[in-house]
Amino acid sequence: MKEFRYTITDKIGIHARPAGELAKLSKEFQSEVKIRAGKKEAEARRLMAVMALGIRNGQEIVVTAEGPDEAEASERLEEFFRKNL
Repeated sequence: MKEFRYTITDKIGIHARPAGELAKLSKEFQSEVKIRAGKKEAEARRLMAVMALGIRNGQEIVVTAEGPDEAEASERLEEFFRKNL
């Protein structure tokens, strides 16, 4: 399992557009990708589950990838967060 922490810098937090892009990117991998914010967790492939986390600006999240392509998934997702959120 690979994981990384990221603090959201987007002034709105994780809203519909980046959540949709995140779900789409997560579907490219065989690995299971999850996002944890506080005590809540969601599968990154599920747009509505990600939105339900209510992640705001300044909040730290933990992203995990587990599966056969977890290293690539973790690397690309971290890059996505840095560029978009």
